[in-house]
Amino acid sequence: MPTYDYVCDQCEHSFEAFQRIDEEVLTDCPECGKSALRRLFGAGSGLLFKGSGFYETDYRSDNYKKRQKEDKPESKTKSEASKSSKKDTGKSSS
Repeated sequence: MPTYDYVCDQCEHSFEAFQRIDEEVLTDCPECGKSALRRLFGAGSGLLFKGSGFYETDYRSDNYKKRQKEDKPESKTKSEASKSSKKDTGKSSS
């Protein structure tokens, strides 16, 4: 259940209330009893997925995935090219 912050405009009493999302906004102050209560906007908290099956890489953009695929073959060919150039230099110096 969400937590909402309230403050009374008459007596300046502030408190938190646990309410369902579909509940109506509170209007009467529990301290002074007047209907001068207002709900504050809070920063809230971020949505957090816990448990198995939720990975950071599951929701990568299509551009990111495309660049990753393009980078993989290039890195292999560069490493293979450097290995073959070392072998070539070793053979020619003998």
